[in-house]
Amino acid sequence: MLRSRPPLSLAIHGFKTNPDFDRLLRERALDNLKKVDCRAREDGLESLEPDKQGLVEIGMEFDSRDRVTKNGYGVFHLPWLVAENPHWAKTVDDEVREIRRGIQKAHGVPLKYLIWAGMGGSAEDKTFYQAAGLLKKKVRVYILDSTDPAKLRAILDDIEAIDKQPLSAALRKCLVVAMAMGMTSYEPVVNLEKLDALYEKLKIPTSANFLYMTLPGSLLDRFGSARGFRRVELQLDGGNTTAGRHSGPTTRGSLYPLAMNGVDIEAWLRASLLSDSEISAAFELAGFLQGNARQGRDKLTLFLPEQWRGGAIWTKQDFEESLGKSEEIGIKVAIGERPRLVNYFPPKSAAQDRCFLVVNGGGLRNPDRTKVAALRRAGYPLAVLQAGGEMALPRYMQFIHYTVFGLGYLRRMNFVTQPGVELYKKFASDIHQQSLKESGLEKTRVWKNLVSSPRRLNWRGGLAVHFDTLVELGLLPEESLRKENGNAAAVYACAISSLLERGKISYGELTYFGDTRYNAPGRALLRVLESAADSIFRSRLKMPADVYEGPAMNHSYHEMIIGYGRGFSTVLLTEKPESLKRVQYTADYHRAQWLATQRALAQRKRAVAAITIRDLSESSRRTLKEFFSEVSKRIPRRRT
Repeated sequence: MLRSRPPLSLAIHGFKTNPDFDRLLRERALDNLKKVDCRAREDGLESLEPDKQGLVEIGMEFDSRDRVTKNGYGVFHLPWLVAENPHWAKTVDDEVREIRRGIQKAHGVPLKYLIWAGMGGSAEDKTFYQAAGLLKKKVRVYILDSTDPAKLRAILDDIEAIDKQPLSAALRKCLVVAMAMGMTSYEPVVNLEKLDALYEKLKIPTSANFLYMTLPGSLLDRFGSARGFRRVELQLDGGNTTAGRHSGPTTRGSLYPLAMNGVDIEAWLRASLLSDSEISAAFELAGFLQGNARQGRDKLTLFLPEQWRGGAIWTKQDFEESLGKSEEIGIKVAIGERPRLVNYFPPKSAAQDRCFLVVNGGGLRNPDRTKVAALRRAGYPLAVLQAGGEMALPRYMQFIHYTVFGLGYLRRMNFVTQPGVELYKKFASDIHQQSLKESGLEKTRVWKNLVSSPRRLNWRGGLAVHFDTLVELGLLPEESLRKENGNAAAVYACAISSLLERGKISYGELTYFGDTRYNAPGRALLRVLESAADSIFRSRLKMPADVYEGPAMNHSYHEMIIGYGRGFSTVLLTEKPESLKRVQYTADYHRAQWLATQRALAQRKRAVAAITIRDLSESSRRTLKEFFSEVSKRIPRRRT
């Protein structure tokens, strides 16, 4: 019997009617979801007919002959099955204890560190838990979500420093988990291969220290199987019905790190099962978002409690990767901001394209009530979600999943596939294969063309801006490259202003391809980008701006950039590549991903510019800051 708990509750302001919510209730979306999922599980996928059941079309995957190949509704039926499987929590706890015993038996040491190799949805839930303080009690968790050698090196350096022993001793206390819920995800394979090579070099047996979670037959599965690593089923029901971004909060990929750090798994799983009233609130939010998007207010500005700010990326990904496929309607989730009315157009302005979601939690440092009240008084469309109780976090995650489903239902849009992400992966693979053939990325034609292009404008201090894609797509006239005698900052500002004037862009994106999580210079560079986002996009242009790390961005919210578009993307890279020499880990694949991102955006005719800086030194960061300062001065401030 479920214990009573404070429910999730939603209040909506500045939005008078909600016909889309009424439609979700009238058409019994929840009941139909349960029926379709039950039929898929009990009667088999062959019993489903996509052309006759709309919920099949939006929550399943298909082959080239339109046959259903995967039920994608596991994100919902796993919590439904919790009550029927009360042993699941004990199963997870027992498996984690067995992992601990295995390391203790193999090496005579306790489990102390966890390196989680995964991208996007396979990693962002752990980032959320870590920021919320759930992964700090027993096992130190590291998120390896990049093929930048600097990230792995920083992780290894930190482990060695904390353990105060040589790496050969410290890594015996470490569990390495690789996770990929896509058939073609290559990044976890790269990192798993390098860590395996490191363990072999240090003469550490790996049988107790390595495991992986993935789909049968995927790149990761083929690699892990060939190396003899232990494969663990992601789902407790033995199925493969969740996408990576839908794996939290109820799969082993989400539960293992929590169990290792003493979280009550039984209570966590129970909390993931929402009541009908909580699901109704999620549908009400979906209707609110759909109604606002239809009226041009497609920028959802999200404010979370301070302790939950690490969940902003997870939330953003769930929405954008799931719902970014249409060029007609989107939902851009703006994060990393503080409530600041001066950065928004007035509620009645034709340029006002935002709606707001404020999340409050009991006992948490919630968003500034005074500023939230000001938003409400001003008349902005505002939804306030109250998340109470000790296990509010898994309930919030499941609430967001239901909201995303509601939007997918209203838009008749498949919310489990990710064609935009697959496009970037294909280009990355092609470029990487060329680099292997030429014995180095810098010897490939694509790299040589980039560095020798006449559309590359050098600034100062080793900074260069690459305008090739903008010019080739006709988004920036060739003659604009001569603005102020080829001043890169002036041309960059001209590109933004021109695209905005023509209605081509409505938000900005600044992505650095390198580690910004563990590497101190990388974190400092991220602060420079945040400052640029504030000064150029949020303040002067009253636009939201994404600031993040690549290629994790490509798995987290690339779908919206590729599909819906309307963004001005800037991707940054250092010209001095990082490496981890002890296992011959170069940055070639990482840099191939940077190039692939530009190629994928160009194929979809999206506005993208590239910036290269010399290195991550303080001097180079200062140069980048000065560049963006010059850009800001040249961009007229948008008025109401």
